[in-house]
Amino acid sequence: MPLVRNGKIAGDEFVHVADDAEIPGDGAILISSARFLADAETLSRRAGKTGVIWPNNRDVDDLVPYLDRLAAVALVFPIFRDGRAYSQARLLRERHSYKGELRATGQVLRDQFVFMLRAGFDTFEVRKESDAEAFAQTAKRYSVFYQPTGDGRLTALHRRMQQRHSESAGQ
Repeated sequence: MPLVRNGKIAGDEFVHVADDAEIPGDGAILISSARFLADAETLSRRAGKTGVIWPNNRDVDDLVPYLDRLAAVALVFPIFRDGRAYSQARLLRERHSYKGELRATGQVLRDQFVFMLRAGFDTFEVRKESDAEAFAQTAKRYSVFYQPTGDGRLTALHRRMQQRHSESAGQ
């Protein structure tokens, strides 16, 4: 499955590990929330990078104690019209200051890519190579936004205020 990370097509360093498979001692892994929570302390302290696939019907507060030890959180969009993962992403980025990889997985559609970026996602699992190319181009298309979100970009208002402040300081 193609992966888009930070606006570019990228390889996936994470290996998806099934619930009944042995967990490797090193290397980057992505495991289910159920498996992670069954032994979260041990799994979050393993030598390799650990990531968790977090369903959109599960409270992100269960994940908060481990965020500083997780390299990736993959939030699931089970169907395109179910947007709970947007809320989870914003909570993780804005309330809990999660700095690791935030991955959108499942029904990740190119029409929703900009909204996902604005919610704080930085990595996307897409179904087709053509979608990956479109996603990479979309990331470059918009440079100014009106609404504040957790992606770190300044809003149009804040840009204007900074510009006015620097102009008045220069006089």
